Amino acid sequence: MINHSDLFIKPEIFKNIPQLVAGVSTRHGGKSPSPYQSLNLGVHTEDHPTNIQANLLLLCQNIGIDPAHLARSFQTHQDVIWECSEPNYAQGFDAIISTTPNIFSAVGIADCCPVLLVDQNQKITAAIHAGWKGSVLCIVAKTAQLLLSKYGCQAQDILAYIGPCISLTHFEVGDEVAAQFSSSCKQLFQDKWHVDLKKHQVIQLNELGITQIEISPWCTVEHNEHFFSHRKEQGITGRMLALAGFHA
Repeated sequence: MINHSDLFIKPEIFKNIPQLVAGVSTRHGGKSPSPYQSLNLGVHTEDHPTNIQANLLLLCQNIGIDPAHLARSFQTHQDVIWECSEPNYAQGFDAIISTTPNIFSAVGIADCCPVLLVDQNQKITAAIHAGWKGSVLCIVAKTAQLLLSKYGCQAQDILAYIGPCISLTHFEVGDEVAAQFSSSCKQLFQDKWHVDLKKHQVIQLNELGITQIEISPWCTVEHNEHFFSHRKEQGITGRMLALAGFHA
């Protein structure tokens, strides 16, 4: 259940981890007018910058972090991973790994699939933006593999959250896009292909031995009253943030 007073969704899978802040914002509780109402956090939207900054401050106050401790990037639907050691606003990354306390990795979303990875033993988090292009490029698997191979994480210790995104029911794609997904992640509805982004991420994680996964039931199109949807709102809409990091 999401209330219109809820600025942030805290996944059940992360709720008992001390010092961790992780989850996904909603579109509620902000300052932005239509069509960005109301908690728009998308820097590259046409919303007024003062609204976006006010919204970011509101969210950060709500979840108890400093906006200056966020690590964000202009996303390009690729598979480039930022191994972040200091907070900043970067360019060209769709996955951000934080290995340092008080750095909160964050990705913007409005239909694409957000994935959060947390290893509470190593105090490492990752925030991943996986649209269909990033999914085909296996950005989730590549990020998780980096945690395993470089940072000493164990698959059984990694908790994953697959957040609100466009659902199989609403994600109609052309033949050329559908051809890039496995048969288990697509279905034909009235001769039109539909892709299941959430299932695609689950398969990638399972193949690496990561099985502790919470999958959000929310669809950004179907539940547009709670979330921004690029497709539903025809490209003129705001962005949520999916973020994760540990307090020092």
